[in-house]
Amino acid sequence: MAFLEMASEEAAITMVNYYTPVTPHLRSQPIFIQYSNHRELKTDNLPNQARAQAALQAVSAVQSGSLALPGAPTNEGTMLPGQSPVLRIIIENLFYPVTLEVLHQIFSKFGTVLKIITFTKNNQFQALLQYADPLNAQYAKMALDGQNIYNACCTLRIDFSKLTSLNVKYNNDKSRDFTRLDLPTGDGHPSLESPMAAAFGAPGIISSPYAGAAGFAPAIGFPQATGLSVPGVPGALGPLALTSSAVTGRMSIPGAGGIPGNSVLLVTNLNPDLITPHGLFILFGVYGDVHRVKIMFNKKENALVQMADANQAQLAMNHLNGQRLYGKVLRATLSKHQAVQLPREGQEDQGLTKDFSNSPLHRFKKPGSKNFQNIFPPSATLHLSNIPPSVTMDDLKNLFTEAGCSVKAFKFFQKDRKMALIQLGSVEEAIQALIELHNHDLGENHHLRVSFSKSTI
Repeated sequence: MAFLEMASEEAAITMVNYYTPVTPHLRSQPIFIQYSNHRELKTDNLPNQARAQAALQAVSAVQSGSLALPGAPTNEGTMLPGQSPVLRIIIENLFYPVTLEVLHQIFSKFGTVLKIITFTKNNQFQALLQYADPLNAQYAKMALDGQNIYNACCTLRIDFSKLTSLNVKYNNDKSRDFTRLDLPTGDGHPSLESPMAAAFGAPGIISSPYAGAAGFAPAIGFPQATGLSVPGVPGALGPLALTSSAVTGRMSIPGAGGIPGNSVLLVTNLNPDLITPHGLFILFGVYGDVHRVKIMFNKKENALVQMADANQAQLAMNHLNGQRLYGKVLRATLSKHQAVQLPREGQEDQGLTKDFSNSPLHRFKKPGSKNFQNIFPPSATLHLSNIPPSVTMDDLKNLFTEAGCSVKAFKFFQKDRKMALIQLGSVEEAIQALIELHNHDLGENHHLRVSFSKSTI
């Protein structure tokens, strides 16, 4: 979260009015804008102000092209110092216990966390945490180094690790590989379902839901204790409750009443004329294996999507809530239902409920699949693969143009012509193209594979 003070009240009103009907996106992430209770920002907190100014200067330098942002991909594909996707985290002044789940929740705000290992060394609680992308590690370090998890204690000290990948053998309360749900828990370790640690009830975490404007601003499951709220602003947003339902740092809609740890999502504000169960299956299938989809019979702008597990449901919700699809802003939150029921025999359904549990199109059925490491937010650039040799650039550009897309750029991979990047006119176009063209038959027994890319052309 951040505060932004405009030059005048009129400018603030203009900005909020402009972005109310159209959710803005920063790096493909939906941003929610609303009025603050503060009349002005106090910027006399020097250490914090220096950090904010440094961040602003870095952004300005990147935009002007005078500085390469640490962690940005280089042409040679080599790792520069400080480019590792692995962070080493030391927690000082450990007054309350900090669990692996707490770390996952905090660091997930900055990108997809693949693996975490926690340990004690030199009487200090430490962790190694691997992101999908070094750039996420860079942002997390910049934002969180020196911050407190709880009021005046549990201070984060963050550095880049020399390691570029973590090897996790067990999924338990000490280590976790979020790409390998099949790993054993190890002898004598509690299982994944172990209850949340006492840290969740620690003093300094005040339960105060973030009452949003427009009725849909996110309640952010994030330990917003003094160290992680906005220092230097009197009466800044108070700490927010850590909840077990927010283990992956998810955003949810207040009052939706979803079940923590549930694998069923409630998806609302869909376009009833264009959405189909298969369309939702393909879209949500980018972030996990979809087992069942049910579009509501009496309210076709609402649907239930049942994922393979709660982690995948959180991931899909993180990435898809707030995205535009067929002209409407999609909303995703945890459902009150724990499973999608198939219609009883003879019950009228109009084909609105589909079972995809045995679909050959599941992307994550193989343990340790590379697909786990290529999960990115929706973007205007799509990654295409499984292209047969006879299919040309023009063939593919025409395919996307016929699907109603404006193709801005196209590039085959130099080393592997079976893969390509295609850049479309907008993120919404790319989402719709993925739904329509993933698994498209290109001939020669090749079906096109489409996913979101972290790269641009």
